[in-house]
Amino acid sequence: MNSILQYILYTAILIALAVPLGGYIKRVMEGERTFLSPLLSPLERGIYRLTGLSFEEEMTRKQYAASVVAFSAAGFLFLYLLQRLQGVLPGNPRGLGAVPWDLALNTTASFVTNTNWQAYAGEATLSYLSQALGLTVQNFVSAATGIAVLFALIRGFNRVHADTLGNFWTDMTRIMVHILLPVNLVIAVMLLAGGVVQNLNPPVSVPLLEPIAVRENGEIIENAKIDLKTETVTQNRNIVENANIVTKQFVPGGPAAGQIAIKQSGTNGGGFMGTNSAHPLENPNAFTNMTEMLSILWIPVALCFTFGAAVKDKKQGIAIFMAMFLFLVVSIGAIGISEQAATPQLAQNGAVDLTSAQQAGGNMEGKEARFGIASSATWAAFTTAASSGSVNSMHDSYTPIGGMVPMILMQLGEVVFGGVGCGLYGMLGFAILTVFIAGLMVGRTPEFLGKKIEPYEMKWAVLACLATPIAILLAGGIAAGVPAVMNSIQDDGAHGFSELLYAYTSAGGNNGSAFAGFDANTVFVNVSIALSMLFARFLPILSILAIAGSLARKKKIPASAGTLSTSNAMFVFLLIVIVLLIGALSFFPALALGPLAEYFSAM
Repeated sequence: MNSILQYILYTAILIALAVPLGGYIKRVMEGERTFLSPLLSPLERGIYRLTGLSFEEEMTRKQYAASVVAFSAAGFLFLYLLQRLQGVLPGNPRGLGAVPWDLALNTTASFVTNTNWQAYAGEATLSYLSQALGLTVQNFVSAATGIAVLFALIRGFNRVHADTLGNFWTDMTRIMVHILLPVNLVIAVMLLAGGVVQNLNPPVSVPLLEPIAVRENGEIIENAKIDLKTETVTQNRNIVENANIVTKQFVPGGPAAGQIAIKQSGTNGGGFMGTNSAHPLENPNAFTNMTEMLSILWIPVALCFTFGAAVKDKKQGIAIFMAMFLFLVVSIGAIGISEQAATPQLAQNGAVDLTSAQQAGGNMEGKEARFGIASSATWAAFTTAASSGSVNSMHDSYTPIGGMVPMILMQLGEVVFGGVGCGLYGMLGFAILTVFIAGLMVGRTPEFLGKKIEPYEMKWAVLACLATPIAILLAGGIAAGVPAVMNSIQDDGAHGFSELLYAYTSAGGNNGSAFAGFDANTVFVNVSIALSMLFARFLPILSILAIAGSLARKKKIPASAGTLSTSNAMFVFLLIVIVLLIGALSFFPALALGPLAEYFSAM
């Protein structure tokens, strides 16, 4: 019962926060006055004067797309050079050297595409300057790009006989100044209050309360007796040769809270620390855990209500929200039940107490003992429903079904709320497919929001919806045939394949979370995953902008008695079916070789 109450509480708070934010975002993007306008509008106007931009100048679809690509390319070059030159730049108290070219390429592609896949430990690889000026900036601008493209599509639905979709630079400025900055200032202050580290101090070593003994390979020696005077370690009265005695702990510092705020709210997910939000300095307690977890989906959920208000039909936004929400609820339930029930091996002969009456119960391997299964399961669903790679537990340690559900959420094309902006425009691509298929079934020209959906829009919608499956299956299939990649897999059999499949799913789904157990920091993996992330990010963007430009030029068609409703329960059902058909049919063979095979072999 306690777990069920937690699930209900998390989702209820999320929706309660998202509804007013959705209305605020709509007013900002339409240039209306908000309660923050007296404070933020002068800053917006100052940026226009400084850059020489005209907020009234409109762009065609091609100009808008060119601006998106050019802006992303400039950010790509800057971030890559920053990593390669960090050894000679300031803001590097540990004196870290240049990031290897393949890892720098991978990291750059990851953060520019809002994926934030990390094949490195942040505190041991990147300087404070690289983290703050490089990664944090890209966290902001890549998130803002997704929202900007979404509003270009919304204008395509709203405008009639128009050739323009707004101004990319104006959209970016308003999103950064009026939405992302205030939202993340609030989140960062809450995280600071909760104890998340935020400083410019170098890392320090602190004495342990009790020394520990480890073998040469780093394995902790259980039940060891340590004599600090003679520096000897004994186990079961036998001296352990070549044992190391650890008396100090490495404690990293750095400007973490500011980056963590935008990594969550921008559905970026890139952790300041290597273990992400499982690190005690990145996520110290239950308060920061709930704050960070709710931040993942706050803007994506809010944008559903923004969409309904922007197209002047709130039922449309609610319908899209309900389709996404039902996916999320079922996913949370599937993960939670699987982890609470654990595996037959744990339950065998009652050797492990799986009840939750007096303790956590279930499969606690890889979970955070402070938060338990309910919080870990909810976070896993939230972070893979969004295109966020943020984690507070190790997905590699989940049960086969518990680990498969996050994979499926990513494989659906990050459309279960998804990333900020990109999740909603991805789901709208599926909605266009749905109305087209439904129109064929009843023999009518399909219409969506008063615009005819014709072959041109369908071709681009298919490309947008298939970009994720193509990126995952093509790159992952090639990787599975490379011997060097096979040597990077920790486990044998079905679970080992799941580690590989999850890595390329995370990249192709613009997510960034890791399954663990897979050495991703090799040249082939770094380069292949970088290309996969770029493909899965920019093909949908260009497709959506092509659809938006086509829709903007069309006239509005009044609804008639034969018009298919796109805001009722039937349409929600059809939309869910279409998403499942594309996701399930595309990935079922791969899932059968990985988590499903592991599940049936363990029974």
